[in-house]
Amino acid sequence: MDLTEKTIGRELIFKGNIIRVRKDTVLLPNGKTSTREVVEHNGGVCVVPLTDRSEVVFVRQFRYPYGQVLLEIPAGKRDGDEDPLVCGKRELKEETGAEADEYIGLGELYPSPGYCGEVITMYLAKGLHFGQCSPDDDEFLLVEKIPLDTAVQMILNGEIKDSKTQAAILKTRLMLSK
Repeated sequence: MDLTEKTIGRELIFKGNIIRVRKDTVLLPNGKTSTREVVEHNGGVCVVPLTDRSEVVFVRQFRYPYGQVLLEIPAGKRDGDEDPLVCGKRELKEETGAEADEYIGLGELYPSPGYCGEVITMYLAKGLHFGQCSPDDDEFLLVEKIPLDTAVQMILNGEIKDSKTQAAILKTRLMLSK
């Protein structure tokens, strides 16, 4: 059975600085029609900055939708068609002051495929060198280092709730244990 849905109509509902929202009419595999609400996003990048002492460099920041300060790895949105690695290097430097000698791709993450088209590209950064951080004017961060194995345990304990951070940290741990 072909599971593909065919778009037969599209309406832009909202266009903001970070997201766009559209309402599509689709033809379903059974021949009926339905609607799909889609959040469009340019995509993002996240980086697991790993020190020579196997510590992950994290940022704590307030996340408005949840009304909480979350512990996350450095991340940010791509500017237009910006290369994901260029974006990752920029975000790592801005948020933590770090630059890396080596970047290893960890794949892509679809954070919420039921309604959002965002794709997050994940990297592991090794060989870190620290300088001055320069967050965006509306970005307030606390930087901290946590041992990789402690971070894995924090994920398992439910202390780290951010999906991109969970996926990238766990992929890093598995990759390094081979």
